[in-house]
Amino acid sequence: MNIIKFKAALLAVLLASGAPLSAAADDASTPVLDSIAVNYVLVPFVPLDMRGRPMSNLRASDVRLLVEGKQVQTDLFDHSADAPVSFTILLDGSGSMGLAGKLQGARAALQTLFRQQNPGDDYSLHVFASGKVTELVPFTPNGQAILRAFDGVEPFGKTALYDAVVKMPDRTILGSNGSRAIILLTDGIDNASELDRLSLLRTLEAIDVPVYPIGLASAESLLPAAGPRALESRLDLGVLGDLARMSGGKLAIATEPEELSDGIEAVLRELRSQYLVGFAPSGEGNIRYRRIELDIKRPVSSVRVRSGYRGTDPPPMARRGHTPAGQ
Repeated sequence: MNIIKFKAALLAVLLASGAPLSAAADDASTPVLDSIAVNYVLVPFVPLDMRGRPMSNLRASDVRLLVEGKQVQTDLFDHSADAPVSFTILLDGSGSMGLAGKLQGARAALQTLFRQQNPGDDYSLHVFASGKVTELVPFTPNGQAILRAFDGVEPFGKTALYDAVVKMPDRTILGSNGSRAIILLTDGIDNASELDRLSLLRTLEAIDVPVYPIGLASAESLLPAAGPRALESRLDLGVLGDLARMSGGKLAIATEPEELSDGIEAVLRELRSQYLVGFAPSGEGNIRYRRIELDIKRPVSSVRVRSGYRGTDPPPMARRGHTPAGQ
């Protein structure tokens, strides 16, 4: 089952469940829907070989998906080095981004992203500042349209990171591809969200889209803070790390604006090597958080994968003699 066909199937599931496909409201109380996690669990993952390089030659028979230590029956296995990706770009538009060439560095990073566009890639641009998330450009394959909108951003206000992040997974569904990613460009610690950190982490349990935070900070700001005012301009490495780890993405830190392009390069290397496995939960048992692991029957140094999902029991393994779909 290829990625595009799977995308259509996933949208059909969402429509059948009655879940909205967009989150137009910008108020901080807008929830991230659990319907994706409950109805279908999509597990993007990136396996790294013994030299730390993304692997591109895995077969379905090489991969076992485990939920809470037990093997799960999957009905999707897909991989293509040329598979198109839907990128949701989430830009920090708070006042501090207007300093020290940070916006210019972010723009150069996006130019790097667009220069390496594959056929079928599309992009959307959202900006967050002072508790409001604004969609500047809906999904489009036109990178120049993103850059034109980017050039109109005027940084202001504080950083409401948590409120912005929870709105993005629902909006990524509007992209045209099954392979999706959220690219977060930020330079600060959250200081304006209505959502607290615990609520953010709980929301992350239902996210099936890898988040790639690319944080911009001076080398000094990565040292221990001296007083509460120093915290205002610092990266929240704990939260950014959680965003990446729980969703299966990767955190990159740049200490100079020109290094942001290197972060984009790293994201692209991973996404072009991303695999997808998936399954529909059984609908039985309580809806709760369940840990995910992958067992790969090849030498690997590590596997980047979402840490779990919130939903009902996974499906049991098929009886002997049955061949799972995609294998």
